[in-house]
Amino acid sequence: MLGMPESFEYQDGLTQGAVRGRGAGLNPGNRFEAVRLHVLGEHLDQVAIEIGGTAGQVATQVFRDHTRKAINRVDSPDIGFNWSINPYRGCEHGCIYCYARPFHEMLGLSSGLDFETKIIAKLDAPKLLRKELASPRWKGETIAMSGVTDCYQPLEARLRITRGCLEVLAECRQPVGIVTKNRLILRDLDLLTELARHNAVRVAVSLTSLDPHLAAKMEPRASSPADRLHTIKELNQAGVPVVVMVAPIIPAINDREIPNILEAAAQAGAIGAHYVLLRLPYQIKTLFKDWLVKHFPNRAKHVETLIRDTRGGELYDATYGVRMRGTGTFAAHIAEMFKIYARRHGLDGRKNKLGPVSSAGFRPPILGASGQMALFSDG
Repeated sequence: MLGMPESFEYQDGLTQGAVRGRGAGLNPGNRFEAVRLHVLGEHLDQVAIEIGGTAGQVATQVFRDHTRKAINRVDSPDIGFNWSINPYRGCEHGCIYCYARPFHEMLGLSSGLDFETKIIAKLDAPKLLRKELASPRWKGETIAMSGVTDCYQPLEARLRITRGCLEVLAECRQPVGIVTKNRLILRDLDLLTELARHNAVRVAVSLTSLDPHLAAKMEPRASSPADRLHTIKELNQAGVPVVVMVAPIIPAINDREIPNILEAAAQAGAIGAHYVLLRLPYQIKTLFKDWLVKHFPNRAKHVETLIRDTRGGELYDATYGVRMRGTGTFAAHIAEMFKIYARRHGLDGRKNKLGPVSSAGFRPPILGASGQMALFSDG
C-alpha cells in the first residue's frame, strides 16, 4: 500500500446502465461553484468512442485520502450513533438515490457520475484507528461503519481497508455497527464472529427489492437480492446478529414489496427490520428525476406526486426527525404497513430483543502491536 500512487484506475468489467454499470446518467454542476457545467451520459459515451474506448464504460479512479483521523464525530439528533468510520468517500455501487452523493461536492466533484467513478480511499484508516482507540480519552463507544458510503463496495475486495479496520476493532473488542448491501462482508466472518462473542457487533443488510431487474436499475453494482438474502442467512448461522434495512422506500417503485421483503428477510434469519423513506437532498433531485424518466417514463409523474405528498409538497424536507420518515397520508400508510408486516414476521423486536452492543469487553490496543501478536498483550 505504501507504494500506491496518488490515483489509479480500477475496472471490474461490469457493463450495464445508461453509462454502463453506473447509476447516474449525468454529472450535475457542483452547488458550491458559481459556474456550473452539466455533463450528460451521452456526451461521456461519445468521448469514450473518440479516445478509442468502449462507449459507456467509465473506469473507476481511486485517489488517496490524506486524512489524519479515522473516527468521525456524528452530530445528528435523529441518528442512533455518535461516531463513524468511512473508509471510502464515493461509492461504486452507484445507487441513484444515495443521500451521500452531495458530500462529493465538498471535494470539488459532482454528485453524479463522479461520485461513482472517483473514489477517495482512506488507505491509512487501520493505522489511524489503532492510534485513536489507544487514546485514554476513548471509552469504547459504538462506532458505525458505512454511515455515509458502503464500506464493502467492490473496491474493498482489492484495497481491504475495511478488513484492516475490522482487524483492529476485533482485537480491541470495540463495538461496531455495519450497514452494507454487498455479500463481500462474508469474507470477514472470522472477525465478525469474534466481535459477536463479546456482543460487540450488529450488521444491517440493505435490501430494497426482491426483483433483480429493479435492483440492478437502482443499485447497479451492489449484490443481487438473492445474494443479500444469502448474506443474511450466513451471518445469522454464524451467530452474528443481523437485521434487514429496507432503505430507501420509493413510492410507486418498491413500496409494494415491503411485505415480501420482510417475509424473505425473516426466513433468511434477520431478527429485526428498519426502513427509511427516499431522501433527495441537493442535487440528488436532478439525478433521481433524470433516472426516473429514463427507467419509468410512464410512471415518473405519479412517483413525483407521491414523493411530494410525503414531503409537504416539496421533493425533500431535511428537518431532523422528519427526513427519515416523511409526513402526510402516504408516509403514514408506509409506516403502518411496515409495522404490521414487521410484527407478523417477528421483526419488530418483540420476539428477538437485540439490545445495544456492549463495550464491556473493550480493551485499548497496544501501539506497535498488530493482528494476532497483540493478543499476547492481554493479561
